[in-house]
Order: sequence, then structure tokens, then C-alpha cells
Amino acid sequence: MSKKPVLFDLEDETDAPSVTEAPPVPEPQPAAPQPSAMEQAARIAARRPSRLARWFWALLVAVIGAIASVAAWDFAAGLMARVPLLGWAVSAGLGVLLLLALAMALRELAALSRLRRVDALRHQAEEAADLAAARAFTARLENFYKAREDLGWHQARLAERKAEVMDADALLMLAEEELLVPLDALALREVEAAARQVATVTALVPMALADILTALVSSLRMIRRVAGIYGGRPGFFSSWRLTRAVLAHLAATGAVAAGDDLLEPVLGGSVLSKLSRRFGEGLVNGALSARVGIAAMEVCRPMPFSAQHRPGTRKVIQRALTGLFSKDK
Repeated sequence: MSKKPVLFDLEDETDAPSVTEAPPVPEPQPAAPQPSAMEQAARIAARRPSRLARWFWALLVAVIGAIASVAAWDFAAGLMARVPLLGWAVSAGLGVLLLLALAMALRELAALSRLRRVDALRHQAEEAADLAAARAFTARLENFYKAREDLGWHQARLAERKAEVMDADALLMLAEEELLVPLDALALREVEAAARQVATVTALVPMALADILTALVSSLRMIRRVAGIYGGRPGFFSSWRLTRAVLAHLAATGAVAAGDDLLEPVLGGSVLSKLSRRFGEGLVNGALSARVGIAAMEVCRPMPFSAQHRPGTRKVIQRALTGLFSKDK
């Protein structure tokens, strides 16, 4: 056997791929955040009980009320028989409690009546097709806001300029700009504040129940405040009725079932894909809270939005989430 050295023909090393030219290792993409908190809150608030359930709860409240009333009467009568002075004092306290309950009931009825006035104004504005109908609506809207001191200057401007307008659409636009646009700005602040709160709590608190409770409580408070800005002044039961109306509309139209596609036009798809799952879910829930707020504005406003003054959902979301997230990151 020959022991001469053997020459192996190796490939040219210049043809070997460089490490710097190797494609980057793909980073795992986080799961798309789902708006579970806001969606569940909307489903809970918008769910309408069956007729059997309504009868059950109404009968249960009536029976409990009757039992409590009889028990209170027996207690006061027995106490008057044993200790007359103390019995009369307890009876007086029960009488005051009954008067307060009656006052609260009257307040709730007044709140429901004011919400009906808002609904009637909105329907009247939708049906105002001629100048006479537009003037009738404008006069009714002025009367509705005549006690608002913050609209005094706008009321004076409207009274000065409306006589010069001879077109129905122009008169409705003038009434909207003078009386409702300033209120729209106040309502949008409440919507943006609620959206930031929901987004922050969802991102920082790792509890699903906290997400749902925060979304529900923030939505209730936001809708109540928006209604108060437009003059609704809802009470407890009227606030719940108004909230159900807003969230039932959103649930029926599928607005609460949107995913992170709602934020991609605002933040950008590449930026959104780099967010942590929790922070991304917080942004989605905050964005859906903003949608609930805009729907509340449409329901509580005594006049439908014109195309010129309708708030854009994306712009509201972008302003609401400013400070929580920056595109430069």
C-alpha cells in the first residue's frame, strides 16, 4: 500500500454562505388579543331576561316587600305596646324612610320622563323635513337647554342667527353647532377617560374577573355621565335601562366582537404584533370602551349626528390611548 499523501479536492470556501447573510430566526408571534372583557360585559348588560324570569323577580320583590312591611308594622306596634315613647320614635323613623323611598321613586320617574324627552327630540329632528318643522324642533331644543348656564352664550348666538336662516337643513346644522357641539366635546372627554381606565386595568391586573368588572362599571359610569352632559340626568333604574339600550345595540350589530383589527389602522399591524398579550388585550378592551361611549353619545344626544360632526371611532381611540402606547416604540 502506498503511503504517499492523498490530496482531497475541497469546495471553494468562498462559496459557503456567510453567517451575516443567514435569514433571521422568526420571532414567535403572540396570540391576537381578544376583547373578552368588554364583550362579556356587553353580553351581560344587554341580555334581556325571559318573560318567566321577569314574572319571577317581580313576584319575589313583591313578596319580600310585603313581608318586610308586615314585619316592620308588627315590630313598631309591639314596641309601642311595651315602650310607647320608643315605639313612637321607631314609627316616626319608618314614616321618614317611607317618605324618602317615595321621593326616590318620584325622582326615578322624573329621570325616565327626561330620557323620554330626549328620545322625542331625536325623533322630531329626524322627521324635520321642512323649515316649519326645523323651527319647531329648534325652539323645543332651546327650551330643553334654557336652564344650562354653560350654554347661555350659545343660546344667545342661536337666537340671534336663526331668524336669518331660511333652509331647514341649515337651521338644524346651526342648532347642532351652537348647542350640541360644545356638549359633544365634554362627552368625548368622558369616553376617552373611560377607555384609558379600562385599558390600564386590563393591562396591569392579571385577573379576568377584574377585567369584566372594570369594563362593566366603567361603562355604566361613562354612560351615566354622557347622559348627564346631554341633559338626561338618569337615576339608578333609568341608568340601567339606558345602558342596556346602548349595549344591546352594540351586541346586536356585532360591534363588541371586533378583534385587534380595530387597532391596526391606529397603531399599525407590525407594532400591534409586538405587544405582549396582556397589554394588547388592554388596548383592545379600551378601544371597545370607546366604541361603547360613542354609541352612548348617539343614544343620549337629543339630535342625530350630522356627517360633519360625527366623531370618528379611530380618532377617538387614538386620542384615548395616547400616553399608554407610543408608535415610536
